[in-house]
Amino acid sequence: MKKAAVILLAFILAVPAFAQGKFGADSAECIKYLSYYSEYMKQNNIQEATPFWRQAIQLCPPTANQNLLINGTKILRNEINQNRRDPARYKELVDSLLMLHDVRAEYYPKYYNSTLNNKAIDVINFCKFDKKGSYEKLTAIVNDIKESCSPVVYVNYLQIASDLYKEGTIGPDEVMNAYTNIADYMDANNNPDIASARASVEQILIDSGVASCENLIELYTPRYEANPTDKALLSGMVKMLAKSECMDADLFLKAVESLNAVDPSKESAYYLYKLYSAKDMNNEAADALSKAIGMIDTSDPANNKVLGDYTLELATFYFKKCGKNAAAVNVAKTIPEINPSLTGKAYLLIGTIWGSQKCYGNEVESRAPFWVAVDYMIKAKNADPSLASEADGLAAQYRRYFPQQAEAFMYDVTDGSSYRVNCGGLSELTTVRTNK
Repeated sequence: MKKAAVILLAFILAVPAFAQGKFGADSAECIKYLSYYSEYMKQNNIQEATPFWRQAIQLCPPTANQNLLINGTKILRNEINQNRRDPARYKELVDSLLMLHDVRAEYYPKYYNSTLNNKAIDVINFCKFDKKGSYEKLTAIVNDIKESCSPVVYVNYLQIASDLYKEGTIGPDEVMNAYTNIADYMDANNNPDIASARASVEQILIDSGVASCENLIELYTPRYEANPTDKALLSGMVKMLAKSECMDADLFLKAVESLNAVDPSKESAYYLYKLYSAKDMNNEAADALSKAIGMIDTSDPANNKVLGDYTLELATFYFKKCGKNAAAVNVAKTIPEINPSLTGKAYLLIGTIWGSQKCYGNEVESRAPFWVAVDYMIKAKNADPSLASEADGLAAQYRRYFPQQAEAFMYDVTDGSSYRVNCGGLSELTTVRTNK
């Protein structure tokens, strides 16, 4: 098929059907060649069908038979694949293929969306020789059928935009505009594969390097306000904002809060804990971490590590950020049973908490917490020898604050005797030790 023939084909297909009748001016010849090529197509013999189809496409108007156009795309794809080494011929055939889609979309509007989706796939597969042209064609298709696009079209459309940006052909704003266009369309798309496509599109945008924090906030704010409970939207927002280092933005915190409310999980609750902690919202942070711990499946021993890690982190947070020493100790005491490998660290924390206690009373009562602190430092290094240096150093500091023997004697307290320390909601039985 020479270029002139391609132009002629375009002219013939553009002739209004009503000017020729259903089967055209020469209906007998049209019907004959329709029958010839159709028989070969039924046998999947595209090579033999091709010349008869050429006759049919020239004789018959588009209204003669929709399969004339559908089968034509199969025939032209076959020819395109056979002519990959001839650029001029290849391009002529591709132009004809895309034209067939346009004709079918015009004359068979019931199949408009599916036809343009097929056209988009052919653009993706056969127009790699003209990336900018492919991008423009896909832009027109995407903006035409919007939420009716096949998910793979969205993905390839943004990938081409990203490639063009990296080549310097288009600017970053155009890539963002392309993403903005399809983001809303994907939200309204009911295809079961849309979630996977959305994840791919978001990753492409991240990899492109054009998604600045400012751009994303401007993009997502109205979408979040319109659909604050849309799980897919929230998941994408959290991922995109996190990857673009927008975690300080108020919108990011709102998105994580909303995602955790819509789809609670230990991961989202833990993420929320980190965000609240960074903003010194300590009570909210502790509550989020507690909820994360509560969502861990304790029946599965494989979860013991993360459960132990989270629990130790909560105990430490209570102590260092919330000033809740009693709560910290109570949580830390559960760790050895959860994950024995963390026993030493749990005891080291408990000892440190006791060593920081401010207790009021006489010389013995105010110094007694240091006995408990040293007890736990000894337990810590015995449970985990790698902590010995740290535990011994802290124990040495605490021993300096033991009461003097004479002072203890005045309160009828002697070395080696048992003594219960009660301070700040904490209570522990220990052994009296004094400095001489």
